[in-house]
Amino acid sequence: MNIIMIAQLLCGLALLIFVHEFGHFLAARIFKVRVPKFYLFFNPSFSIFKCKKFNGKFHFKFFAKNLPDTEKVLDENGDEVLDEKGKAKMQVIDKETLSDDDWRKYPDNTEYGIGWLPLGGYCQISGMIDETQTINNMPSEPQPWEYRSKPAWQRLIIVLGGVIVNMIVGVLLFAVVIGHFQKQYIANEDVTDGIYAFEAAQNMGFQTGDKIICIDGEKKERFSDAASPNMLMGSIVTVDRNGEKKDIVIGDEGYQVLKTSQGRFIDMANFIPLIDSILPDMPLHGKGFQKGDIICAINDSILITSYGDLLEKLPLFTSKSIDLKAIRGKDTISNTVEVDSNGKLGFLTHIPYQTHNYTLWQSFKYGWQEAIDMLVVNAKGFGKIFSGKEKVTALSGPIGIAQIYGKVWDWHRFWRITGLLSLLLAFMNILPIPGLDGGHALVALIELIIRRKVPDKVVQIALNIGFILLLLLMVFAFGNDIFKLFQ
Repeated sequence: MNIIMIAQLLCGLALLIFVHEFGHFLAARIFKVRVPKFYLFFNPSFSIFKCKKFNGKFHFKFFAKNLPDTEKVLDENGDEVLDEKGKAKMQVIDKETLSDDDWRKYPDNTEYGIGWLPLGGYCQISGMIDETQTINNMPSEPQPWEYRSKPAWQRLIIVLGGVIVNMIVGVLLFAVVIGHFQKQYIANEDVTDGIYAFEAAQNMGFQTGDKIICIDGEKKERFSDAASPNMLMGSIVTVDRNGEKKDIVIGDEGYQVLKTSQGRFIDMANFIPLIDSILPDMPLHGKGFQKGDIICAINDSILITSYGDLLEKLPLFTSKSIDLKAIRGKDTISNTVEVDSNGKLGFLTHIPYQTHNYTLWQSFKYGWQEAIDMLVVNAKGFGKIFSGKEKVTALSGPIGIAQIYGKVWDWHRFWRITGLLSLLLAFMNILPIPGLDGGHALVALIELIIRRKVPDKVVQIALNIGFILLLLLMVFAFGNDIFKLFQ
């Protein structure tokens, strides 16, 4: 990994962690629940930075050691009081015994900070059994400002606050990417030459020249939606083939073709390969070709009739020299060109289809649509992992995510990936696993149904099990990332 990858990963995670925890914070404060701590990144043992307002002004600390919230219970002789298991009993520190400059004396004010371990963050909510506090960290009786004293429906909103905000941010980022970066789209009905079907698509029943009418009975306005790889998770694609309607049924294992096809399935590239401009310092530059030339053959034996033909054939000659022919008016020109290591010649083609500008409404409409599509596809993907249809090695940790961001800082790519991660963070957290928001939500839902409280000890035991499972999953994801680096 290079420094750009790491920087993008940290910036993306910092933003998503902040908005997630802010969702919990906002919901808690709406219902008048105290939030003792709000931290970006974890801070075991010490914090890089923290601040807190009390006595009318803000106080700041850097590289400060963490202080405990509990202390041992002592008898009248000053000896430790033991519980039934022989362990020292703990109690919440009496704030009246603390000095006026001790931050712990002001639990009703939030301490904001930045930790040193960028694997997450936390919003400590008073009276909530989670990774920040156990039963021993709480007063013996529920207090009015505590999470545990609030009705179940309020607690449900508090634990879902992070997921809700992550969903909103994910949709907004997709809308920004569409409206600000993509700006334009090509309508499906404007692709009058039909699709170019690569080999993987042909094996499924598509043919070059097919015009996609609808997917699962739904018409698609944009060609990018009509040709989306999402259809490979299981769908019925209706096409117009020479004036006749055909249904192509794709099973839910169709996505497997992308593993062997380098992501090439169908494209709008069924138009003539006309050179619009030649990129500098690329193979085609300085070889006598110019704007308006139409590429027609490779090595005499391979005829090129469409841009899709060229896209499919060039990778066969990666890092090799070819005899490239093109038509210029009534003449045919040719020259020897070396295809680069990515299977490219280095020119931009002319796309003969009209483009349409996104309206503000369309940006949000398609931002929402793409966000939901991404969630559905990834949910299906996780389902296949848990059902054993996909290898668990498909899971990625921080190293894998950093590699997805790439070695070059591209804002279009950065915001799109960050938007996707925001949605994935929402999806992962809503899973009903103890230790995640979904686990807390499940407890609140159970209490809504049975109309009585789940015992704190049961919640604590479930959370301990959940934390162990999550820790093992995190270790596996890291190990999997490292293993992939050496493949």
